[in-house]
Amino acid sequence: MGKFAADVESIRRRARQHMERGAVTESYRANVEEVVQVLNTALATELVCILRYKRHYFMATGIDAQPVAAEFLQHATEEQQHADEIAARITQLGGEPNFDPVGLAERSHAEYAEGETLIEMIEEDLVAERIAIESYSEMIRWLGSDDPTTRRMLEGILAMEEEHAEDLASMLETLAANQRPKSKRAAAKRSTAQRTPGRKTTGPRPGRGARRR
Repeated sequence: MGKFAADVESIRRRARQHMERGAVTESYRANVEEVVQVLNTALATELVCILRYKRHYFMATGIDAQPVAAEFLQHATEEQQHADEIAARITQLGGEPNFDPVGLAERSHAEYAEGETLIEMIEEDLVAERIAIESYSEMIRWLGSDDPTTRRMLEGILAMEEEHAEDLASMLETLAANQRPKSKRAAAKRSTAQRTPGRKTTGPRPGRGARRR
């Protein structure tokens, strides 16, 4: 790495040009219109996820519903934070965040799938998180070094979506085990007990005398 040197006079001169562009300076190498368009699809995806998580929070019922519903609500809150970050970045780039409900589902990468049972709700949320993970990964690769600020923001969101997916997968596994039929669970316990080495005994069995000669 060579010694850092900046043409300060040129930087000062360029900073006075196109001041109406705000944060978008001459060093910005991405196509700002395309970035805003991509960020609006990300915004739509987050909004759809918020609505789906909110529905699942209110519709969760059953003996296992309370901790799962709490997780739904937490995820909805975090998705709202993502939406706010994306909308703020769009305005920094001189664009307009699209909150229009008309066409929201079409702009979103994730689907608004309701699910009927608690397990189905978790499954639909997990699918949506996996879609978001792939979408954000592609956006990050596409941006590269052309827009480091947007890339870092998306990397932070991606990390949170990965946590969401891991949480949902764990809940799904736990619920599936809890809802397994009791007979199967009992059989599994017996099988485990039979595989466990027991204490060996010698001599006649209890209740029986020695065999007469």
